[in-house]
Amino acid sequence: MMLCIITVDKEETAEKIVDFLLDEHLIACGNIIPNVKSYFYWNNEKQNTNEVIVLLKTDKSKFPDLVKKIKELHPYELPEIIGIPISYGLPEYIKWVEDSVKI
Repeated sequence: MMLCIITVDKEETAEKIVDFLLDEHLIACGNIIPNVKSYFYWNNEKQNTNEVIVLLKTDKSKFPDLVKKIKELHPYELPEIIGIPISYGLPEYIKWVEDSVKI
């Protein structure tokens, strides 16, 4: 199992991406966390903006296709896409994630 973390510009973008990824069975679940304040440097300038965090649950085998599709759908020039392998979780939940993306 993998947890993929992305940030996007607004909730509507997050909903569009999660909905598409669910329909394509690239994720089992997506959680949208609004109202995050992000601080970073971009093009050598200090910036801050409001963003939305999206947590995506998938199987390791789907991760490359998931990254490819996020890059196609994402509005940013350089999207944050972070994959974290899950080494432990409730076995029934992990099986549900795996079964959900096999369809």
